[in-house]
Amino acid sequence: MTKAEKQKELYDKILLGLEKVYEKLIEFKKQKKSELVILKDGKIVKIKP
Repeated sequence: MTKAEKQKELYDKILLGLEKVYEKLIEFKKQKKSELVILKDGKIVKIKP
C-alpha cells in the first residue's frame, strides 16, 4: 500500500467518523428539544432539528 493510498484510507475513515458524530448530534438535539447553532452565510443561525 502506497503512502497516498494510506492517506486516502485515513481520509475516508475520518469522513465516516464525522458523519456518525453529526447523526448522533442531531439525534441528541431532537431528544433534548434544543436548538442547533450553525454558521450559515457568515451568520450565526439557530435551528430546531
